Amino acid sequence: MSIATTVGSLADAQRLAREIIAQRLAACVQVEQGVASFYRWKGELCEESEVRLVIKTLPGCEAALQALFAKHHPYEVPQFLAARLIASPAYAQWARAETEVPQA
Repeated sequence: MSIATTVGSLADAQRLAREIIAQRLAACVQVEQGVASFYRWKGELCEESEVRLVIKTLPGCEAALQALFAKHHPYEVPQFLAARLIASPAYAQWARAETEVPQA
């Protein structure tokens, strides 16, 4: 599973990525700078530079990641886009070994 979000600065991206990895809610978080976002917020047209995080995780971590975003994400309404993926057997095995699915 891949989850994408954006934040306003590299420092925010690094903080969020470190928290996700520290809690073992993902095997990897990729940080991509240089994203230009155009959107409407509270009736205003906005144009901002953002940093994208691509979170490689397991489906069982989705709810815990949403809770982590509610606590640690700097945006009032954070982007949370989840997609199921097909991985090579070796990559999937590595991701499962590095990620801990929270017990309900």
